[in-house]
Amino acid sequence: MAVSDHVNLDEFMAGLVRRNPGETEFHQAVYEVAANVFDYIADKEIYHEAQILRRIAEPDRIISFRVCWEDDSGNIRVNRGFRVQNNNSIGPYKGGLRFHPSVNQSILKFLAFEQTFKNSLTGLPMGGGKGGADFNPKGKSNNEVMRFCQSFMTELHRHVGEDIDVPAGDIGVGAREIGYLFGHWKRLSNRFTGVLTGKGLEYGGSPIRTEATGYGTVYMLQDMLKQAGQDIEGKTCLVSGSGNVATYAIEKINQLGGKVLTASDSSGYVYDEHGIDEERLAFLVDLKKNRRGRISAYADQFDAEFFEGQRPWSVPADIALPCATQNEISQEEARTLIANGCKAVSEGANMPTAQEGIHDFVKAKVLFAPSKAANAGGVAISGLEMSQNSARITWEEEELQNRLRNIMADIHTSCVEYGSTDSDYIDYVKGANIAGFIKVADAMIAYGVV
Repeated sequence: MAVSDHVNLDEFMAGLVRRNPGETEFHQAVYEVAANVFDYIADKEIYHEAQILRRIAEPDRIISFRVCWEDDSGNIRVNRGFRVQNNNSIGPYKGGLRFHPSVNQSILKFLAFEQTFKNSLTGLPMGGGKGGADFNPKGKSNNEVMRFCQSFMTELHRHVGEDIDVPAGDIGVGAREIGYLFGHWKRLSNRFTGVLTGKGLEYGGSPIRTEATGYGTVYMLQDMLKQAGQDIEGKTCLVSGSGNVATYAIEKINQLGGKVLTASDSSGYVYDEHGIDEERLAFLVDLKKNRRGRISAYADQFDAEFFEGQRPWSVPADIALPCATQNEISQEEARTLIANGCKAVSEGANMPTAQEGIHDFVKAKVLFAPSKAANAGGVAISGLEMSQNSARITWEEEELQNRLRNIMADIHTSCVEYGSTDSDYIDYVKGANIAGFIKVADAMIAYGVV
C-alpha cells in the first residue's frame, strides 16, 4: 500500500471524534500530537501500515466503577471511579490518580494519552495510564477521605500491581490520600510492594518526589533559555497554582535568581510586586498544605493584591509557568502574554494551554515547553521510586537530584533533536511529540499486531 493511500490528519481526527463523541479534552490532546507525528511519518510506510497512531489513541482498556462511602453524618455517598490504561508497550502502566469534581472519562483519556509520551521521554521503562474519581476532598474530614480512599481501592486493587499498573498522586491526591490508598491495598493483597508511588519516606517513598515536578519544570525552562543564550537570573515570572508543582517551581526560580510575581488557586490570584521570596513562600506553603486556606489570605498577610475569579496572565512578565490545571491559558491570554513581552513558557500542569494558544506562542517564537516534556520530572522520580522499591533500597537525595537534572537535560536534548527548524527557533512541541512517539511506536511494531 502506498503512503498516499493512507488517511491524512483531517480524516484521522474526524474518525477519532466520531468514535469518541463529546470528549473534547481527549480530542485536543490527540490532535496536538498527531499534527506533528503525521508530518514525521509522511514518508515512513511502516508506521502507516501498522496503524500505530490509531492504536496509541485507543486505550488498552478503560475501567469504570462505583465508589460508595459513608460521610461523617452517616449519609451514603456515591462517586464514580476510573482507571484508563492507555499503553504498556515500554513498561507497566504509570500515571497519577486525580480526585476532583471535574474528573470524567474524557479528561482521564487525555491525561493517559499524554502520559504515554511523557513517560517515553524520560527514558525509563514506563507505559501510560491515568485514573481518579469525581470526588472532592476539599472540606472533607480525614476520616471521610480515608473511607473514600478505602472504598476506591477495594475496586482498583484488582487492576494494579508493581508489574501491571503503578498509580501515583495528582490533583486532590497528596501524601494523605496515597497513605490511605497504599495502606488499604497492602491489607487487601497481603503484600508490601511498590504498587503506588509518591509514598511517605517511612514506607518506601523516594526523596524529592514532592519537589520533582516543580523543579523539573524550571530545569526545562533553564535549558531552553540556555539554548537561546539567556538565563533565569533577573527575570520576572508568573506562576499559576499553589500546590506542590507551583510552590517548588517558585522555590527553584528563587534559587536561580528569578522573581515570581503571582500565585493562584480556584478562587483567583495574588500579585506581589515585591516577589514571593523565601519567607512569603513558606507562608503560602503552610496556608495551602497545612491550613488548606484560600489564596486571598496571602494578600491579607502581605502587601499584595488579590484578583478574585481571575488568572494571572495579564500581568507583564518575562516568563510564564502554568502549574494549575488543563486549559488555563486561553488563546486570548496567550496573546496577552506575547504582547506583554513574555519570552518563555514552561508547562508545569498537564496541557494548560489551549491549542490555539500554543499555535500563537510558536508563531511568535516564544520558547514553549509542552507539559509532556516540562513536567516529566515528577513521573521521572516516580519511576526511580519504582526502581528503589524493586531493589529494596533508598538512594540519597543528592543522587536523585543529579538523576532528575540529567533526565530533564536528556528530554531537552531530544526535543532539540526533533524540534529544530530552518531558523534558530526550536519547536519544542514538535520535538517532544516526535521523540515520545518514536520509542513507543517502535516497541509496538516489534510486538506485531497486539
